[in-house]
Amino acid sequence: MQREGSALHGLGVVILKELSDHVTSIRMRVLEWLVVLFGMLAVFNAIQQVKETTAEDPFLFLKLFTTAPDSFPFSFVTFLMILVPLVSIGMAFDSINGEHNRRTLSRILSQPIYRDALLFGKFLAGLFTLSVSLVALWLLVIGLGLFVLGLPPSGEELARAFIFLFITIAYAGVWLALAMLFSIVFRSGATAVLTSLGLWLFLTLIWPSLSKFVVEAFWPSNDNETILLASQFFSRLSPATMYGEVVVAILNPTTRTLGLIYLSQLQGAVLGAPMALGESLIIAWPQIVGLIASTILLFVAGYVIFQRQEVRA
Repeated sequence: MQREGSALHGLGVVILKELSDHVTSIRMRVLEWLVVLFGMLAVFNAIQQVKETTAEDPFLFLKLFTTAPDSFPFSFVTFLMILVPLVSIGMAFDSINGEHNRRTLSRILSQPIYRDALLFGKFLAGLFTLSVSLVALWLLVIGLGLFVLGLPPSGEELARAFIFLFITIAYAGVWLALAMLFSIVFRSGATAVLTSLGLWLFLTLIWPSLSKFVVEAFWPSNDNETILLASQFFSRLSPATMYGEVVVAILNPTTRTLGLIYLSQLQGAVLGAPMALGESLIIAWPQIVGLIASTILLFVAGYVIFQRQEVRA
């Protein structure tokens, strides 16, 4: 049977309905305040540390995102790396199976709304909600830095901070798509959230250290350079690793490479000299593409499974 009209008919209705649910949800409020409070704590500690830095530093403002005092070894970026996946998973782990369990999915699809529009609408609404929250947090950090430091950021600092915001949204999109995939695969919300959190913990905490042992076990070699390159490649299967490398390249302009450093790369280079914004983007471009591609692949996998599922009243 050939369906009539656009597959995305009703997309706007689904997005508005999901946005309303997210905005009025107590769960979303709790997650947002958790991110804001911990983020502000990290920024406040960073400001105390940055005040001791000379104002001649051309990228003083960027240190608000990356600086962590010795007494509190967690920067603003570290908190985002941990809390953004939790918020994304908390938003999407019951997006589809919740409709199944409430027996509302068949009612929604009985309307002139296709599965395509329903899935796209839920994902876009969740990503838009996360984007609004992250933009508000980003503006809060910028405003707090302006108020306390008394120094306006330069144009390049603002550009780098904006790229950092975009990458954080892309990083959130990966975990949002993953949680939505598990909400399609598993009918139980508890199973979906536990699987999502377990995979997040494995990819973030265990896999970066485990990848070297995996390479040595399945790809024995006496060449240390080959082992390091292979382990670095496999460690980048973790979204947290890719996100961390992008942050290092964008927010630390002196970063010249994200892999092994060869002598040819240091010829004619002035150690400690900042890289241009375009050069930093070139360094981080593979990781940026990797984050966006991961989001697309996870969403497509969920889309294919959802299209093949049987929906009963």
